[in-house]
Amino acid sequence: QVQLQESGPGLVKPSQTLSLTCAVSGGSITTNFYIWTWIRQPPGKGLESIGYITDSASTYYMPSLKSRASISRDTSKNQFTLQLSSVTPRDTAVYYCARSHTCSGAVCLIDYWGQGTHVTISS
Repeated sequence: QVQLQESGPGLVKPSQTLSLTCAVSGGSITTNFYIWTWIRQPPGKGLESIGYITDSASTYYMPSLKSRASISRDTSKNQFTLQLSSVTPRDTAVYYCARSHTCSGAVCLIDYWGQGTHVTISS
């Protein structure tokens, strides 16, 4: 059973960089064919894909976030990280990490989700 657990600050000030980590257990992030994604859900809105990192460390970002988002990984810790720079209150959301086996652009078929972590952008 694969488990994902997000961690990071619950409150970030505007203009700062948000950094979240997803720790993975029960499976390796380097296993072939799996994709490790970040998704968020702003209050009252639907799910929004942020981007992902593949088993071979290739990355993809939603065009609207590409200039501010960065996803990396630490294979020694079996975890991957999201950094989102220059945040504004519009970045307030529940942030999820998840595993996918298939992505087409921003659309990924998810088989395992983290529980999510709420991040508020406020001064």
